[in-house]
Amino acid sequence: MEHNPDRLVRARPLARGFALLVGLTLLLAPASAQLLPERTYYGHGRTIPMQVVVPGALAGEVTIELLAPVSAERVESASAAPGSVDLAGLFPTLWTSTQPRLLYAQLRVGDAPVGSAVVLQPLVSVPYAERVDQTGRPQFASAPGVVYSGLRAYPEKHVVLETDHGDMVFRLRPDQAPNTVWNFLHLVEGGFYTGVVFHRIIGARAGQPPFVVQVGDPTGTGMGGPGYMIDLEPSKLRHDFGVLSMARSSNPNSNGSQVFVCLSRAATQALDDRYTAFGELVAGADVVVKVSRVPTGPQDRPLDPIPHIVRAYAVEAPPYGTGPQPEPSPSEGTGER
Repeated sequence: MEHNPDRLVRARPLARGFALLVGLTLLLAPASAQLLPERTYYGHGRTIPMQVVVPGALAGEVTIELLAPVSAERVESASAAPGSVDLAGLFPTLWTSTQPRLLYAQLRVGDAPVGSAVVLQPLVSVPYAERVDQTGRPQFASAPGVVYSGLRAYPEKHVVLETDHGDMVFRLRPDQAPNTVWNFLHLVEGGFYTGVVFHRIIGARAGQPPFVVQVGDPTGTGMGGPGYMIDLEPSKLRHDFGVLSMARSSNPNSNGSQVFVCLSRAATQALDDRYTAFGELVAGADVVVKVSRVPTGPQDRPLDPIPHIVRAYAVEAPPYGTGPQPEPSPSEGTGER
């Protein structure tokens, strides 16, 4: 079977282990303290009010750190106190930087990070994918100039896809595709994926490595979506086992609600820089494999009973840099990300 990236663009009618339980326990544990934005959007150059919540049982110096994505390297740190704080006053660089980038604001009490970090996403002008070339690679029109309008701020969350085969837990990568992550969280928290089937499964067959499992169409035909489309974002997250990415039509800006979970680096590496990868599996590798092994019929449609998402929901992420790492493939390990 040919693993053609274009197959992802045409939507045709088409038991949990100990590690997972530990991972979910970590993800669902209530935070003892938290940095909370007072609103989601902050205009450029204005105050950034947030609330610092620290229960009396916790002792130690209260600080807020700005952390770089992935590495969790400390960019800046400032002392704080319980109550209202102005993040712009603590970190003037948030507005003065000439090269704004996504950062995480993490609360610390004493030596320990506590609560979910706050994602600080710069609202900047972005390139637009005008078309795809003959190889399927998007061709972007350069923005006339970077306009920095402000910040979108929200507590970091992981997403649980509770399926009839078990739970898959994904950490999201707004550092790679911030608007795609925001759209996905909006759909998840609005209940969009409740009862939605995996309408397309291409597992291992005829000596070829497994490809993807696809979901996100409430009609179950592969033709449906959320009633709108969002633009493609250029993500550098490599497609590999457990990576969550957007399915689309041949129009690069036709992303919506349909997503696919990659099953192997060998089969999905051709999708790099063509599709928007935006999440990584951190628990539930065995569940992904179970779904990928469901028997299929014509056009890669699973046979009855078709696996489905019982519900999808967001949970508080652990303090940034402390949570579970991406799950390796049960058979081949991971590639570069």
